[in-house]
Amino acid sequence: MSFRLQTRWQASDTPEGEFSRDHHITFGSGQTIEASSAPEYKGNPAMVNPEESLLAALSSCHMLTFLAIAHLKRLPVKSYEDCASAELGKRDSGKLAVTYMQLNPTVEFMDGVEVSRDTLEKMHEKAHANCFIANSLDCEVEIRF
Repeated sequence: MSFRLQTRWQASDTPEGEFSRDHHITFGSGQTIEASSAPEYKGNPAMVNPEESLLAALSSCHMLTFLAIAHLKRLPVKSYEDCASAELGKRDSGKLAVTYMQLNPTVEFMDGVEVSRDTLEKMHEKAHANCFIANSLDCEVEIRF
């Protein structure tokens, strides 16, 4: 299985010695988003930045894996919401990287479905262990629920 997207950037009117960080990303599905660097790196705060995209990929992957586990356990989910965060930091090498990500999922099961905190914790642990994106990252990921 492979995935493809196209990233497009074009020069625009900017002050001398500068360049625009704004660009477009078109996914294999045909959807296009406007993106830029983070505002701290002279990017457009109204656009998605790479760090947010990475965090979104982790959050989405964890959710989809969790939903699959719940489905297999016959525990129907009514809603799932995550308020995730990420932090940039320096590695021992001195290079900047996303060094910490935190997921804060809130899961509501269908009426009449009782799930213990212990079962919920095990489901999140299994989701994290089987999430393709989490398995691709080299940073600490904490899941709080």
